[in-house]
Parts: sequence; C-alpha cells; structure tokens
Amino acid sequence: MFVGFGYDRHPLVEGRRLILAGVEVNSSFGSLGHSDGDVLSHAIIDALLGAACLGDIGTWFPETDEYKDARSLDLLKKTVEKVEGKGLKIVNVDATVVVSRVRLSSYREKIIENLRDVLKTSYVNVKFKSGNTLGFEGEGRGISCYAVCLLE
Repeated sequence: MFVGFGYDRHPLVEGRRLILAGVEVNSSFGSLGHSDGDVLSHAIIDALLGAACLGDIGTWFPETDEYKDARSLDLLKKTVEKVEGKGLKIVNVDATVVVSRVRLSSYREKIIENLRDVLKTSYVNVKFKSGNTLGFEGEGRGISCYAVCLLE
C-alpha cells in the first residue's frame, strides 16, 4: 500500500473560468493558472504521483506551450495511466477544496462522478471549506486544495 499527498493553490481573478475536476462552476471569476487552473485535479495528480514515486505535476506537465490552457481532467487521466503502468491501482482519494467566494456543494455529485470515472474507483470523497475568513482563500483572493490517496 502506498500513500500520496498533494496540494495546489491559485489566485482568483475576474474573467477566468472556475473548473473543478472538469466541472465548470457558475462564477464571474476563476483560478489563474497555466492550464485551466483546476486545483482539485492538480492536487490529486500530485498525490498520485507522490504515492507512485513519479515526481510531481511539473515533472510530467511543465508550464510549456503544450500544456497552456490544458484540460486538467485530461492530465489526471494521463496520470492514472502512469500509475497503472507501474502496476498500481487506486484504492481511494480524499480531497478538500478551500475557497470562500463561491459555494460548491451543488457541484459535488458531478465532481465526484467525473473523478470516479477517471480514477476508476468508487471511493472518492471531496469536501469544501470556506477558510473562515483566514488566509488568501478566506479573504476571497484564492482557492486551494489538499488531496490524499491510497494505491495498492
């Protein structure tokens, strides 16, 4: 059994789309990033790569033209292929998204459905926290995500 931990954070800016696990959140702002800024997918990618001893997201998906505005759910699919290529299977994933400027609970089902399909496990959990007015998430300036996974 192998445990992985991932983390990502991005500033929030007007005029960008807010994407979480391939789901577009209805919002006038989004996360600023080289790809689509999907902090949830990015944190899970790093958790999976860490558990499989495959480096980090920047190793496989650097900030080059190839990955400019990339769909992060597709990058997560490629990461799952890399993990499976090492003979490993994803047992579960648990993630926490921290953002105060938007409520996300109405998107949970679709987000989890997308992740279950890509990760090939039904053991996926996603939680949402506001930051309680603390830090750049709580102040409404950013979004972050923490993720853990178990591989066998």
